[in-house]
Amino acid sequence: MRPKSRLSLAVSATSLLLGQSLAGTAFGDTGAEVFDTTCTGCHVTNEDGTIERIDAVRKTPEAWDMTVVRMMRNHGVALSPEERRAVVRYLADSRGLTIAETDGRRYILEKEPVATDEGPDQLMTETCGRCHSYARVALQRRTGADWEHLINFHLGQFPSLEYQALARDRDWWGIANNEILAFLTEAYPLGEAPEAFAGDLSGRYVVAGHEPGRGAYSGEMVLAAAEDSYDVTLTLAYADGSETFTGTGLVYGAGEWRATLTAGETTLRQVMALEGDRLSGRWFHAAEDVTGGRIIALAEGAAPQVIGQSATALPLGVATEVILTGSGLGGALGLPDGISGTITAQTDTSVTLSLTASAAGPVSLSLAGVEAPVALVAYETLDRITVVPEVAISRVGGNGGPIPKVPAQFEAMGWSNGPDGQPGTEDDLALGVVAASWSFDNWDAAAAAIEDAKYAGAIDQTGLFTPAGAGPNPDRVMSTNNTGNLKVIATYEGADGPLTAEAHLYATVQRFVDTPIR
Repeated sequence: MRPKSRLSLAVSATSLLLGQSLAGTAFGDTGAEVFDTTCTGCHVTNEDGTIERIDAVRKTPEAWDMTVVRMMRNHGVALSPEERRAVVRYLADSRGLTIAETDGRRYILEKEPVATDEGPDQLMTETCGRCHSYARVALQRRTGADWEHLINFHLGQFPSLEYQALARDRDWWGIANNEILAFLTEAYPLGEAPEAFAGDLSGRYVVAGHEPGRGAYSGEMVLAAAEDSYDVTLTLAYADGSETFTGTGLVYGAGEWRATLTAGETTLRQVMALEGDRLSGRWFHAAEDVTGGRIIALAEGAAPQVIGQSATALPLGVATEVILTGSGLGGALGLPDGISGTITAQTDTSVTLSLTASAAGPVSLSLAGVEAPVALVAYETLDRITVVPEVAISRVGGNGGPIPKVPAQFEAMGWSNGPDGQPGTEDDLALGVVAASWSFDNWDAAAAAIEDAKYAGAIDQTGLFTPAGAGPNPDRVMSTNNTGNLKVIATYEGADGPLTAEAHLYATVQRFVDTPIR
């Protein structure tokens, strides 16, 4: 891209991608124009018509935005927010990934707070996962020559790389240019770019999902085509009430949905994948991406299917309400032996059941016309609980500084020991989320000695831990900050006395560099 002049990059990459309205912007025309007049000013056009470097790679919208920002920051390319967003969309549309190519690594795009990020083997994990997620690598496709360029770029941009842990004690350069390069070239070849989505998503969608700390929800999303985007209305209905958000959404490339929605002072981001007549992924609060939920949005009139249910477990002998959400749910109910019940309310998108179980074990219900059965579990006693996640991280913040706090959200999961009566065996029955009370304490003697639990933060009764403020604390030993090594404790009041479980929480420092793909 041709350098022009330096400018502030105050507009965040996330807000540019996730559906902020830019009225009057013709993304296709503007993006192609920026590409032709600015990008090709520095990137050479080869004899075969391909553009050097740019046509050697395919990436997600977030990755393309990171590239454009690097051009602006490092090379002085001057783009307005409208131009930046337009050229990112153009690049994502013309040089993007298929949804299948992102499978298994979407957690990094969706800002999933608890995910296991590993490479295919120890060498790839150690080499690429030391500085950023391995998903960041796997969400790219390049020519062999361009993977080699990227290795050289890493050493040129980060010259201390060879002296870091897991590099200085071995032939990092030799390994990178032989084993690593060979693997990347074979595992993630450039291939053909998919066609950009050219359809119309306008219409009504039934939605369902789960928000940790609040529970299952259902609702509706309405999309109305606007100029190069969609007007979006999203209603989420929980057991404790409903909320409606409005905003703007976009489809990038072959099916990458991004949207920004607001209700009052709350702003949500949506990151979803379009596959057929459904969108699926995650939404989260713009101010703290830990807070959010999984979501499926199914187009009105889709094939009969269930996409959500309000409960997954049935205590023996107790009538339990179960609400199913989906499409084509107007058929008759089929119950297996050991389950009795009735339909108490029914529409095409929702069925409310009253079910009573008389025998413990897995349960499969059927609705006429719906191919896949509805899975539940019937149980006699709730024998133990666990905390999810088992290990989590929160981050201090705020306190007058520019980086906000990052909380941690926990849930308690119920378990029945199953027929063998032993915990932790294959016949255990997972009962889903249960209501628990929450507390926390020092993890070990070292944490107790410096009173981590006193200073590190607070937890509410939804399982949300909010860390304390950033910066030195004069009340602590050596005026250290408010980090802490903690155990989070869930307590469930069972019939035979309380059940408890613990998780490990690292209340740590801020993430000072927070890129769109971490």
